[in-house]
Amino acid sequence: MTPSIGAMILAAGRGERMRPLSDTTPKPLLEAGGKPLIVWQIEALARAGFRDVVVNAAHLQQRFVETLGNGARYGVSLHWSFEPVPLEVAGGIATALPLLPPGPALIVAGDVYTAFDYASFRRRAEAMARDASEARAHLVLVPNPPYHREGDFALVDGRVALHGVPRHTYASIGVYDTALFHELPRGSPLKLLPYLQRWIADGWVSGETFAGPWANVGSPEDLAQLDAALRRAVAASGATHDGASFVDSPRDEQSGDSRTPPTMKTL
Repeated sequence: MTPSIGAMILAAGRGERMRPLSDTTPKPLLEAGGKPLIVWQIEALARAGFRDVVVNAAHLQQRFVETLGNGARYGVSLHWSFEPVPLEVAGGIATALPLLPPGPALIVAGDVYTAFDYASFRRRAEAMARDASEARAHLVLVPNPPYHREGDFALVDGRVALHGVPRHTYASIGVYDTALFHELPRGSPLKLLPYLQRWIADGWVSGETFAGPWANVGSPEDLAQLDAALRRAVAASGATHDGASFVDSPRDEQSGDSRTPPTMKTL
């Protein structure tokens, strides 16, 4: 993996909708398919060649260290960015900048489960680092789940757009030029959405769609459904499951779900 490509897992959220489970265990450490949610992400990054991974944490932050250690067992080195209070997405990234190499960084949510191949980002990140005319951010968009039918953004000629159809849901997976966050104050809670909307309006954000397995785990019910889906997949394969390529999103069969869309809350 090119040294200029960093990786960060966002894990500092309180997980209000996951209570009471998140009262004693940070949401990314809750298990599905026999592993903490964040471990699925760490292992996916390791398979893609990422060796240094930054993780931000706030709620019950010491539990992360106790559970994950330095990351050696997963084939990576974990670098911790501890926050006294959750700093939201943009604030968390800005505060963690000293731990990330300059240039592009793959940034993913710690409570998302997916089969997306992070290795596919290598060429795009290298182009971003080499050519200033390339998009400064690249987002993965997924089909709108039943609880978020209106979606977040459109995709027009490879560029993410604020308006247009069809609309898609941001998967909380993206490559960002860390220079976008250099001017933001460190240690301050800052949501990503206002900045992302500005960058999209300026034409700085490209995107792609992904129709494979993806789940944003927001509630105990979501966690139970994902756990059941993963265990069914392991039983059907007769082998230890490590790639997620044959597990469907646990919410695909739901309909009429009126819960608060968990995608935009992470922005």
